[in-house]
Amino acid sequence: MSGSGAAKEANGKMALVVIDVQASMFDPTMPPHEGEQVLANVKTLLDGARATGTPVLFVRHDHARYEPMMRGNPGWEIHPAVAPEPGETIVDKRACDAFYDTPLEQTLRDLGVQHLVVVGLQTELCVDTGCRSALHRDFDVTLAADAHTTWSRDDIAASQIIAHHNLTLANVPHPTCDIVVRPTAEIRF
Repeated sequence: MSGSGAAKEANGKMALVVIDVQASMFDPTMPPHEGEQVLANVKTLLDGARATGTPVLFVRHDHARYEPMMRGNPGWEIHPAVAPEPGETIVDKRACDAFYDTPLEQTLRDLGVQHLVVVGLQTELCVDTGCRSALHRDFDVTLAADAHTTWSRDDIAASQIIAHHNLTLANVPHPTCDIVVRPTAEIRF
């Protein structure tokens, strides 16, 4: 599950970026694929990052049309199982790309971060876009293979979407940076 840059995984100051792990994404009437396990894996990575003083940044979608994720609604908040601690950064976004019209890149640069560990929802939308956007801003990326998720569609299972993105993102070419894909148990801060 690794990209060509596996040897670079530990290079540079790291940050954990938690994308759209919001309460509304875990609606019990339509939960995401393996949602509870993904929450547990995100929590494991949060604990690891916090224990080592690694910066943690939460990205929260402020949706323009989906009411549960609109600013101020209970579903807009970060899921309580992985809630930010005092002093941790929350970046609000309005687009699929966590970097678009947000202070995310500048915040990471100000922290001296060169390498992102990415987790969250939705695999084929905000997680995919966030990884690619980070790469094209010259950040190395580790995608936690088992700490992002989505929902099945009529024509494709969520597990297939996740597997496809784990494979595809690990092979996105870039001349100076890489995306590597690792299970939670193999990620160290």
